[in-house]
Amino acid sequence: MENYIVSARKYRPDTFASVVGQKALTTTLQNAVKNKQLAHAYLFCGPRGVGKTTCARIFAKTINCMNPREDGQACNECESCQAFNTQRSFNIMELDAASNNSVEDIRLLNEQVRIPPVLGKYKVYIIDEVHMLSQAAFNAFLKTLEEPPAYAVFILATTEKHKIIPTILSRCQIYDFHRIGVNDIQEHLQYVAQSEGISFEPEALNIIAMKADGGMRDALSIFDQVSSFGEGKITYKGVIDNLNVLDYDYYFRLINAFLQHQSSEALLLFNEVLNLGFEGMHFVNGLASHLRDLMVCKDARTLSLLEVSDSIKLHYQQQAQSCDFNYLVWALKLANECCLQYNVSRNKRLLVELCLIRLCQGPESVQAPQPLASAANAAPRPAASAPAPQPAPQVQTAPSTNYSAPQPRVNQAPPAAPKPTASASASASAKPGAAHRLKTISLSGNKDSEQSKEETEIQAVVIEENQAFSEDALVKVWNEFARGLKDNPQIMTVMTNNRPVLKTATDFEFTVFQAYTEKSLLELKVNIEAYLREKLHNSHICMHLRISEGEENKKALTPQDQLRTMLEKNPALVDLYQKLDLTME
Repeated sequence: MENYIVSARKYRPDTFASVVGQKALTTTLQNAVKNKQLAHAYLFCGPRGVGKTTCARIFAKTINCMNPREDGQACNECESCQAFNTQRSFNIMELDAASNNSVEDIRLLNEQVRIPPVLGKYKVYIIDEVHMLSQAAFNAFLKTLEEPPAYAVFILATTEKHKIIPTILSRCQIYDFHRIGVNDIQEHLQYVAQSEGISFEPEALNIIAMKADGGMRDALSIFDQVSSFGEGKITYKGVIDNLNVLDYDYYFRLINAFLQHQSSEALLLFNEVLNLGFEGMHFVNGLASHLRDLMVCKDARTLSLLEVSDSIKLHYQQQAQSCDFNYLVWALKLANECCLQYNVSRNKRLLVELCLIRLCQGPESVQAPQPLASAANAAPRPAASAPAPQPAPQVQTAPSTNYSAPQPRVNQAPPAAPKPTASASASASAKPGAAHRLKTISLSGNKDSEQSKEETEIQAVVIEENQAFSEDALVKVWNEFARGLKDNPQIMTVMTNNRPVLKTATDFEFTVFQAYTEKSLLELKVNIEAYLREKLHNSHICMHLRISEGEENKKALTPQDQLRTMLEKNPALVDLYQKLDLTME
């Protein structure tokens, strides 16, 4: 039986030209070899599977090549190159710092550095996962790294550069490897598939490239897995089944349901996705990515940001034409809020379903003014041909289904402000302490088809009440909020032991004695004001904090003054004081 070699090893690059997605770094290393400008220490850092160790090996082979080519590549024919290719070179040493991270391991390495190379010009030491070295090992390595022999070259590789001490970083040339692009990975996978005689669908390779998240090694491992699943055939259906990836088609159907205001269809699609075994968070993240891709397709200049196959890109472009840009931005914001709230929600399914319903209804479902005036209190504008005003039609809250994309509703004010109705005047007189503000809203509704097709505009008067309140009422609601802060007993004690002072009709001041308390209350300011506004029925309530400068306590108190203060605050002490027949001297 022939020995099987995984694609990540079989197609591992052995020349700079075959390294994928790191053109700038490989060109720099080639020029350093060609111009004989070699440093004594290099640091290759970046995510996993992007070619750090591979480039270190190619670089080590190239600088030891006896007949290097003019472009800075190794010849692969000399004795040194052949020894490297057959893994019998004594000039290239690899050390895994994850398992050899002690001071003794580094001291052994320092002793090996003293031995010159047997064959070739340089002795290269590749230390992988160098950030795993202990602090003492780093210190033992410093002197050798700074002043090594002329024939010694150190190449350090790591995925976590921030864990390396600055004294090591300052002694190395640093090369930052970046994640490999989806298109580059897909092209390399096509080359591997053609070399292996494997049939494939471009959409399937694109999914593998996206799933790899910029790592070529991960992409080749997934490629082997999917190839085994399909017995030499890589199909889109096989990839999404094997990798637990949600099909694009679900999101295309979901967007169509949004545009047609079909809430039931959207909920059924979500239920179908859950039955397939996908998590709700996975579904919402995919929806947000789909909305982002549709938004990218709205402009030809940003179309290059869409990293999908050509056939799917065409589908995106077609659907994007029927979507309004403002709606996509609003929907993307709503999906992002759902993602943020998902982990803290107790009913996660309900959270996602509410998000889908709002996306079906459109932005106007949340921008409709509340409360709406009833038809009896509305002041309709009389029609031009009718001498008497027509009765107001019933206001419809559900959006119509005859447009392609939900649009934000714009409330247009009428030319002249209507007079308050009798019911509004009665309401105003019933509450003398309330400040009333009138807002005119234009609504439109279609009459019955048998009567007329004309739209009738209705002017509704909405009364926003801002009731007056006393300081005692403020203190009562303030203490109610404070008693709810059981998780923060310190702030609860501060709020209940001190009294807010009303400065104006809506503004009040609260005095604190420490900067820490002020910072904590500032973090709760939005919640406190919202609670007070709701309970006191006034939307203009505003809290101001003041740190006491100690002016109340500047005067030194005598023991008699302190006793008087204690007696005033605690009536029980007065009884005790009288029973013991104490006197104040």
